[in-house]
Amino acid sequence: MTDPDCVIIGGGPAGMVLGLLLARAGVRVSVLERHGDFLRDFRGDTVHPSTQRLLDELGLGPDFAALPQTRLDRVAWPAADGGSVVLADFGRLRVPHPYLAMVPQWDLLDLLASAARQEPGFTLRMRTEVTGLLREAGRVCGVRYRTQDGTTGQLRAALVVACDGRWSIAHAEAGLRPREFPVPMDAWWFRLPRVAGDDVALTPRAAAGRAAVIIPREGYLQVAYLARKGTDPQLRSAGIERFRRELAALMPDLAGRVDALRSMDDVRHLDVRLNRLRRWHADGLLCIGDAAHAMSPVGGVGINLAVQDAVAAAALLAGPLRRGRPTPADLAAVRARRLLPTVAVQVLQRLMHRALITPTLAGRRIGPPAPVLAALRRVPWLSAVPAYLIGVGLRPEHAPAFARRAARRTAVRASGG
Repeated sequence: MTDPDCVIIGGGPAGMVLGLLLARAGVRVSVLERHGDFLRDFRGDTVHPSTQRLLDELGLGPDFAALPQTRLDRVAWPAADGGSVVLADFGRLRVPHPYLAMVPQWDLLDLLASAARQEPGFTLRMRTEVTGLLREAGRVCGVRYRTQDGTTGQLRAALVVACDGRWSIAHAEAGLRPREFPVPMDAWWFRLPRVAGDDVALTPRAAAGRAAVIIPREGYLQVAYLARKGTDPQLRSAGIERFRRELAALMPDLAGRVDALRSMDDVRHLDVRLNRLRRWHADGLLCIGDAAHAMSPVGGVGINLAVQDAVAAAALLAGPLRRGRPTPADLAAVRARRLLPTVAVQVLQRLMHRALITPTLAGRRIGPPAPVLAALRRVPWLSAVPAYLIGVGLRPEHAPAFARRAARRTAVRASGG
């Protein structure tokens, strides 16, 4: 491999957006992804209004619109009278795309990779796992890697950016320790059949001790089952029949579909974490996205925040990278710019855990507090507030001028490496 200016660890949304933007700035960048393709189920598939606007600014709007997707314009809570209360109404937002687009993450990543490959300074290395950091005079100066066939090597760079998720090898090896916040639940993801007439709203369900969120997708329903943290061993030992009965009681309208789950192997466990690095950088290394701040699945904001981190990092670091080597002050500026929206979302998630998830899982109350539901019924426009916080955020990032392109359709290469 030829040494680039910047090595990005991880080809998820943050890594691919950052790689594309830096390449468009004339920076030589290599993205290292340990998998051979992007085809992994139950990764974050929620593309928010602010991310869709970013894709428009990058000239990728038509390509994104052509991807298979389900558009959700509201989050609704079932009411006792058989109706529903809208908790978040994205249709009230004055933005170009007032909805959440549910798109398979592999399709989004293929789109970004296809656009990035058009830039001469961009390289995507699939089946290449980063095994450690290189250091020189106390500074991170590159990475060690191993390919799928066992070949090992080193890649030197002026900057390493860790986009390798909540279990980041880079932030662990650099001694960057996160502050952990307590979370009351874990999540279990699975699919159920979708039929004509299913509601297209994102619909939570709850009963004492458990809850679920039903997300309409192209051709199926994606379901997140929520229960007390640490109970995955008990859930699996009880077996699939017991799990089906619990689902049927929680979602009686879907009881006839739970037999689609053949075994507990069809149910994917997510160990929910909520944390944030106190410092996002070491000299020569920057962490963004989940590598800097793991998010709860509440609100589905993880991808959006990771993408916004990537845009901010590109805007702030493209110049220093073109000139040579970003300083620690340059890297600290990324955290300074992204800290407020990150903290705000995590505070909101912790409040939702405390006010909604914990009482439900403890059996003390089912669903949102009654005064909240009553206020939303009386004043429907209040549903625009959570919609804005989730869909746009406190500090939405825009594509820097060097990365903007006119919109045009391009062929997107199928996932496969």
